[in-house]
Amino acid sequence: MPIVILMPALSPTMTEGNLAKWLKKEGDEVRSGDVLAEIETDKATMEVEAVDDGKIGRILVPEGAQGIKVNAPIALLLGEGEDASTLAAATPETPPAASLPQEQVQSPPPPVAPEPARAVPAASAEVRGNGRVFASPLARRMAQQAGLDLAAIRGSGPQGRVVKADIVAALSATPVAPAPAPFRPAEAAPLGAPSAPVQSKERVAALAGNPPYTERPLNAMRRVIARRLTESKQTVPHFYLTTDCEIDALLKTRGELNAKSDAYKISVNDFVISAAALALRQVPAANASWSDDAILLWDAVDIAVAVALDDGLITPIVKAADRKGLAAIANETKDLVARARAGKLKLEEFQGGTFSISNLGMYGVRDFAAVINPPQGGILAVGAGEQRPVVKNGALAVATVMSCTLSCDHRAVDGAVGAQFLAAFKKLVEDPLTMLL
Repeated sequence: MPIVILMPALSPTMTEGNLAKWLKKEGDEVRSGDVLAEIETDKATMEVEAVDDGKIGRILVPEGAQGIKVNAPIALLLGEGEDASTLAAATPETPPAASLPQEQVQSPPPPVAPEPARAVPAASAEVRGNGRVFASPLARRMAQQAGLDLAAIRGSGPQGRVVKADIVAALSATPVAPAPAPFRPAEAAPLGAPSAPVQSKERVAALAGNPPYTERPLNAMRRVIARRLTESKQTVPHFYLTTDCEIDALLKTRGELNAKSDAYKISVNDFVISAAALALRQVPAANASWSDDAILLWDAVDIAVAVALDDGLITPIVKAADRKGLAAIANETKDLVARARAGKLKLEEFQGGTFSISNLGMYGVRDFAAVINPPQGGILAVGAGEQRPVVKNGALAVATVMSCTLSCDHRAVDGAVGAQFLAAFKKLVEDPLTMLL
């Protein structure tokens, strides 16, 4: 009996995926451990390996198919001694056409244009008991813009509902109102006289057929981001603390360290990662998560770093960041960011983390507040370093200042704990040599 290859669950949050590429074709021999295909999850593109030996008998889901549910059949594997004649009995139900690439799905026949609606008595429209005409929101808006009476239009939708096609048809059968003459005081309407906005049927039809926006289809990553961040803002009680860090000494130390070797290139963000990790080690109560049964105080300090992608966001993790030097953090972060943008991260490289950092300083953002990534208890939002006036020893001076805002889950991290973390972080940033000890 052929073995059914199923769409795997490649992450705890994965419910569906896209089949990006088949690396084996029908008739190919495979061994356990061979890579069969590349699957796009909500966070990355990952390889799927064969579990059994055999030969690819039939590919059920083509390359480019999207929205394939976890555990849906994607291929059939013939075992030793089996031939193609056994495939017919083993072929599962064909995946729904919605999961196939658009160019491989047969398009439905074009809809038949509705017969132009004519002005009819008001009773011809579906009217509810309260006198309101039964119409779609779009049809109602189009009718208002065109100055049409909905009650005079026969609806072609379910239960006589007036829909967009009815409005377009009515416009094609209705004389266009002449353009209003230029305003003159002597011709002004009496105060309080009713008026209705009149637009040309060409404009209304253009709005109906060519809306003033471009739809960008939602991919799996964007759907997960929307779901998780909405959940975070609705269920996690955020509070925010901001501190200003002078980074002139940090910039000087960075320049001196980078001049000593070509084996690394330390960025300001690498200093931020190191300072945050060491501050969490000094204030372990801030390295916490909330659960329904207890507050979890993490032993490891794993820093998730937000990386912007063309179609979303991903947070690769610098693990045990408090135990790594600046050069190691710099090289690891550079590698993680490159592979994140190429979609080549492994599951364990972006799942988890105990604390997050989001840095928008490179875009010139002065300060902002980031949304917590549950179940983590905090995220640090880092702004741009810019020259600002400061008071030193009673005199006005200029320093390079970087604003950092900490978002905390108030269920797990109290205000005093958040303040202690920021104080430790600020001290490390402003005295960067202490990170090297």
